[in-house]
Amino acid sequence: MADRPPQLAGHGGPRTLADIDADSLAHCFGFLGIRDVANLAMTCKPLCRVAYSDSVWHRLFSREQWPHLSVSSGAPGVREQYLARHMALHQLKFDDPLEIYFNTTYSIPASHILLDRNAILLAQGSSIQRFQVNSSEIKDQELLTAHGARITCMRLFPIEETSLFRNVMQYEDNVLVTSSSDRTIRLWWKGRSQRCFRGHNGPVTTLADTLLGNSGSKVLASGGEDCTVRLWSVGASGKQHPLLTYHGHEKPLSFLTVARHRTSLLVSISRDSRVRVWDTSASSSSSLSSCVGMTSVSGSPVALKCYDTLCYVAAGASVTAIDLRTMRKAFTVALHGPKLYSFEMLPSKWLICSGGQDKALLWDTRKNQENPEPVAELELNHNRVTFLHMDPYKVVAGGPFGYKVNVWETGTGCLANSLDCRVPGETEEIAGLSAMAVDGCRIVTGGCSEVPGFVYYRDFSNCCVPSSLVDDNTGSKFWESDLPGV
Repeated sequence: MADRPPQLAGHGGPRTLADIDADSLAHCFGFLGIRDVANLAMTCKPLCRVAYSDSVWHRLFSREQWPHLSVSSGAPGVREQYLARHMALHQLKFDDPLEIYFNTTYSIPASHILLDRNAILLAQGSSIQRFQVNSSEIKDQELLTAHGARITCMRLFPIEETSLFRNVMQYEDNVLVTSSSDRTIRLWWKGRSQRCFRGHNGPVTTLADTLLGNSGSKVLASGGEDCTVRLWSVGASGKQHPLLTYHGHEKPLSFLTVARHRTSLLVSISRDSRVRVWDTSASSSSSLSSCVGMTSVSGSPVALKCYDTLCYVAAGASVTAIDLRTMRKAFTVALHGPKLYSFEMLPSKWLICSGGQDKALLWDTRKNQENPEPVAELELNHNRVTFLHMDPYKVVAGGPFGYKVNVWETGTGCLANSLDCRVPGETEEIAGLSAMAVDGCRIVTGGCSEVPGFVYYRDFSNCCVPSSLVDDNTGSKFWESDLPGV
């Protein structure tokens, strides 16, 4: 059935797309984007042949993505050239990115940075600055100053999941949510604070990574130094006091994450490394009945992430997987002594990455779970890997004691690039990174300058000059020729 082309209604009996010549189909495909072309390629073999044809991919390459470049006339085919360039750009393998470096309003290091489409969002103390990037310069700047104390966490959520959503033109928009030591949480949109949530009896220390609940009844979770977890409605207007308050932790909250197999389950960890699971759909407001699981790990919490029925807890010098159905330890994912500083995961590839002193380590979660061994060692000499990003193309790492950010291929562990994040002409005797954000082909770093508010933006989307780092043996050590499943 998968190889039978769809039928078309017409005179003289049923016809199929196979009755249309390939040139006509390729012409029709010329009006589609790459996602639509990829989807059609999976429908049947006749459409797959057209979708993979050079004429279709030549348009995608030369007219849609990179009009300033020409397609090579030799092997490989145009589709292969497109995919190779797409991967190289997302691995930041070039020396000529668009570069913008600038000083912010305040001479304070950026503590948090986010990328939201063409905007850079950064927190400095109690203030947020939003910079709009247009072409090769910063066009607009907004200063958001409603908080009265240091910002502790920043999240982006789709506007369609909040009460601010009005029409389909907003589908790609996000709202910014921030927590602060002033005991409040604020929801920002269009340059101002739209909602202010009050209820914590101390600084708000963390926000959940995603919203809880189903469409139309989305709920935000927060944790604070008052040792409570509180739930807030973002799907209904007017409600700015907590819907529920959960007690049970004895120390301030460190991290919150939402279970992936049940979006009503919230996982929390406090500074004493005690883990609790809350069923936010429970009809009772009692903390005792809402808490459906408890456990603990050793060491100070570093990160908390969920995938399927497992919760990955990075603490001390290890990453432990906990089965949320039984609250028992499933296996140890990573052992990274003497201390972990960061943790990221790529569940679709069965990979996690841990950041420690002078290096990051890649782990395959399907490997030996009694005594796990890393599959790759990614070196960041003389630095502490506190800033870590991981996606299907690359691993990016930096730290507070160096001005270099290294980039490695996720699939091989080979060093793809090493980025100098200093102001041109700056000496080496400077502090390292204060914050970092990576999104696709773009990277933003804060710090690495005598001026504390310095920010460095790079966009690799239209690069042409390949990186000079071509030695695959530099900066990584691989125990296998390739990562399984990548």
